[in-house]
Amino acid sequence: MSAKKLEDLNVASTETLITPQALKQEMPLSDAAAETVARSRQAIYDIMDRKDHRLFLVVGPCSIHDVDAARDYAGRLKKLADEVSDTLLLVMRVYFEKPRTTVGWKGLINDPHLNDTFDIEQGLHIGRRLLLDINEMGLPAATEALDPISPQYLQDTIAWSAIGARTTESQTHREMSSGLSMAIGFKNGTDGSLDVAVNAMKSVSHPHSFLGINQEGQVAIIRTKGNHYGHVVLRGGGGKPNYDSVSVALCEQALEKAGLRKSIMVDCSHANSNKDPAIQPLVLQDITHQILEGNTSIQGLMIESNIHWGNQPIPENLADLKYGVSVTDACIDWPTTEKAILEMRDKLRKVLPRRIQG
Repeated sequence: MSAKKLEDLNVASTETLITPQALKQEMPLSDAAAETVARSRQAIYDIMDRKDHRLFLVVGPCSIHDVDAARDYAGRLKKLADEVSDTLLLVMRVYFEKPRTTVGWKGLINDPHLNDTFDIEQGLHIGRRLLLDINEMGLPAATEALDPISPQYLQDTIAWSAIGARTTESQTHREMSSGLSMAIGFKNGTDGSLDVAVNAMKSVSHPHSFLGINQEGQVAIIRTKGNHYGHVVLRGGGGKPNYDSVSVALCEQALEKAGLRKSIMVDCSHANSNKDPAIQPLVLQDITHQILEGNTSIQGLMIESNIHWGNQPIPENLADLKYGVSVTDACIDWPTTEKAILEMRDKLRKVLPRRIQG
């Protein structure tokens, strides 16, 4: 037998992680939180099935780095959600994992202390505690399913999930999504193409078998039934937005040609706002106008919003972090968020019920 070492040549170390089952035993889902998750998932299904006339809006920070500020934001959003619940279903954007083109902070789970210590087990505990707290308020949560392992730890607390533009084309993420227990939004490609999202919707609606982990943390063959609540998220791309009525009509045609439901969500940020947060409310206004003009395919929107405007780099001294300001993409502030959502609700309150009556 060869004495040469052939494996793990570039691995510095490995560390055994808590199992999903053990984390959930330490931090169980309360009855109130479970009711929020179940009720909100069903409401989103009903919106997509045209049994519920409302729109669902995923609203919140680009990423979570400060759980105290996140709880503060959640309290504000819950109050607004109750106020607009006859017209809009508000779901808090609680993103813990951030894809990176090269390197950079990868999110609260990967590096919860923002100092390159990569205390992932602590990140899972911090993230799950926050999700439990938000759901116990009666406010549903949404996230991006980026790492194929982490959903086993957290997805019982999630009402809606996204697959990002960089991973929509990934077979691993399509297989994973086919087994997730909620509606899944697939973003169009970073070049603006719809093909990857349409193909993803086709793929996830079918059963898959793939390698994953079970609740005991063992490597397992996961066999899924398929997820029939996939939908496109238009986020712009290739330097251009794609939320305008022509782009939406082209998306409808692509979905119809593929034999898929015409269910569209519009991301008001990313390329649709050219990463300028000031444009997000204008996108919201445009979508409102399209619905007033008769659009029936747009069923959801996404808004990147925080307590305060803009963004900030992560400073060397973490005490210098500004409260309620994003450390990733720039966000609109709370007053702007509240104003834009209330205006949308007022304009659509009497119009949306007609979409399911007609």
